[in-house]
Amino acid sequence: MLKALKEPFQYERNMEGKAAEVANPKSETPNKKSKPRARNTSATLKQMWGYLILYKGRLAAVMVMVVLSSALSLLGPYLAGTAIDHFLIARDNGFVVFLVGMGVVYVLHSITMWLQSIWMIGISQKTVYRMRLQLFEHLHRLPIPYFSKRQHGELMSRVTNDIENVSSSLNSSAIQVFSSMLLLIGTVAVMLSLSPLLTLLTFLVVPLMLIGMKWITKQTGRLFKAQQRNLGDLNGYIEETLSGQRIVKAFSQEHTVIAAFKERNERIRLSGFWAQAISGFIPKLMNALNNLSFAIIAGVGAIFVLNDQITVGTIIIFAEYSRQFTRPLNDLANQWNTLLSAVAGAERVFDVLGEEEERVDEGAARELAEVKGNVVFSHVTFAYEGRASTISDVSFELKPGDTIALVGPTGAGKTTLIQLLCRFYDPSSGSIKIDGTDTRMIKRENLRSHMAFVLQDPFLFEGTIRENIRYGKLDATDEEIEQAAKLANAHTFIMRLKSGYQFRLKQDGSGISQGQKQLLAIARAILANPSILVLDEATSSIDTVTEIKIQEALQRLMQGRTSFVIAHRLNTIQQADQIVVLQDGHIIEKGSHSELVDQNGYYSSMVSGQLKNGMLNESS
Repeated sequence: MLKALKEPFQYERNMEGKAAEVANPKSETPNKKSKPRARNTSATLKQMWGYLILYKGRLAAVMVMVVLSSALSLLGPYLAGTAIDHFLIARDNGFVVFLVGMGVVYVLHSITMWLQSIWMIGISQKTVYRMRLQLFEHLHRLPIPYFSKRQHGELMSRVTNDIENVSSSLNSSAIQVFSSMLLLIGTVAVMLSLSPLLTLLTFLVVPLMLIGMKWITKQTGRLFKAQQRNLGDLNGYIEETLSGQRIVKAFSQEHTVIAAFKERNERIRLSGFWAQAISGFIPKLMNALNNLSFAIIAGVGAIFVLNDQITVGTIIIFAEYSRQFTRPLNDLANQWNTLLSAVAGAERVFDVLGEEEERVDEGAARELAEVKGNVVFSHVTFAYEGRASTISDVSFELKPGDTIALVGPTGAGKTTLIQLLCRFYDPSSGSIKIDGTDTRMIKRENLRSHMAFVLQDPFLFEGTIRENIRYGKLDATDEEIEQAAKLANAHTFIMRLKSGYQFRLKQDGSGISQGQKQLLAIARAILANPSILVLDEATSSIDTVTEIKIQEALQRLMQGRTSFVIAHRLNTIQQADQIVVLQDGHIIEKGSHSELVDQNGYYSSMVSGQLKNGMLNESS
């Protein structure tokens, strides 16, 4: 038995570190400017109160109902005992009056309980609505690096499971705790007024209750937190494996991912089992001690009745109050475990809300009404946090309408340059200017509104084709959408679909080919009418026929726009006005296609390799 009781705590200590490691693969030191984070129960409850206080009027009404229901709950047993005394001793009509009074009391008690429940449900739903909305909005204000360090499914668990846990607790536990405390205080006061001696005898079991509750809740608190972490880990793993189903099946790794799922599922089973099993000891302990208290009152009370020290009705009242005395303690213990589970969920929510948002725009930052597209990188150096420089002393200039191709091996810094241009990061030193204005002096949202992206893996939302194209310009007319699709060479295949522009794509745009997705992404970019265009391997992994259509669409899209092209294919980059060859974050070559070929350097060898292997239309 002792071994069985030790097992969950050893398990929790072993798994807590593992679960935390999975949920937070890279721990970070909280920024001093970030919002305070909940790291214990009292701090988390204080933050929760900050949400509830917004509905203080309704909370006050609920509290009034709680006070009334508690008072009526105390009045019921008193009337029952008094009625018995009147019937047994006086045998007068007062018995009927008390019975009617009891009926009224219990009806009113039910009404007050119903009202407080309905009103509190309304408050809790508004509270979690606000929390869920604030969390979702906050997620969209976090910097891009935050998401690259965390599993998306684990973050989804915080928006759904953890907040739902808070909701269920607020619906019942919060009011139950307050009601139980009132009942406890009121019961003790009435018991003392009836018989101090019997009250003292009832209190004999209280120390045993408190010791048992303290020991149990201390253990279950850690287990409930482990359960929430493990659940977030499992959700993240599910999201990851479902998104990568093609890779899983292509490499025949079904058994591997199922085994890994079983391991994570086992963690949840164990933490959940022991959390519920140990917390389940509380009602058993309370019932045993409650029966002991009742036996003491019945035995001693009987002696007092025989000696005419108290009446039978008083014993009945006292017996009922003794149960009411232990019942609030029992309720407090049970609801406390529910609150611990909710606090664990709320703490995870506040952890995300405590993350520092993307840096606010500088006070002098302004909006550009129009962007011509003159872009200047001047001695730009950048290093990710805790790493060596990724970009070192990079300089080049693009005139409006120019196209620059960024070439180099994987890890050379091509994508980093684009992230700096979009202000996902700011340079460690040097500057990036657009039309003569430092990007740090341009509001991020305004800067990005003048850009459009066509990526290697185009992302489409669940919805109609029309809705996905309109994402580039939300107020676009149907005619503008169709015109953009025609320029992108997408109109023909769209019209061949059963519902045309109303054809509904599934999640991540499944339902059409990769090439068709890319054409829709180009149509979306055309509709956005950007001044600066970013193409990141936009023709990668596309068949030759589709590539021709995409190339034609890209030429239309790039016309008159400053364009940044990341690619390896010669037919994508050789027409660029300027080609920049990067290696280890440095520019090693720069010039036009013909100039670089004549230099017989890195670019020339890359061209020779593609020509030799006939890869003009293949990915290098």
